[in-house]
Amino acid sequence: MEIKRYEGTGRMSRAVVHNGTIYLCGQTCGDGDKDVKEQTKVVLEKIEDLLNKYGSDKNHILSTTIYIKEISLFQDMNEVWDAWVEDGSEPARACVEAKMAREEILVEMSVVAAVK
Repeated sequence: MEIKRYEGTGRMSRAVVHNGTIYLCGQTCGDGDKDVKEQTKVVLEKIEDLLNKYGSDKNHILSTTIYIKEISLFQDMNEVWDAWVEDGSEPARACVEAKMAREEILVEMSVVAAVK
């Protein structure tokens, strides 16, 4: 089976497609001036854009791992997530508190999805 890697940076690929499955690298907002709700909205938009670009969509997400800077942000992040995910298309999900690569990052998501 062929492995297709997209948007490589020399360190990672933004998306990898193999055997009908799309793997996205961790998505962050990139704007430290936004609160966790705003960052979550941006992250979800980036996820949708990448999935659409490489043959999937949010209803084909199999699994999402969510990293949040502080567990106290969990409820606010979930408020945005719950409004975004469609009933009947909820992926398997894990959410953990994590030390982020940059201080201003409040949320990061990594996604595995099926190709449509």
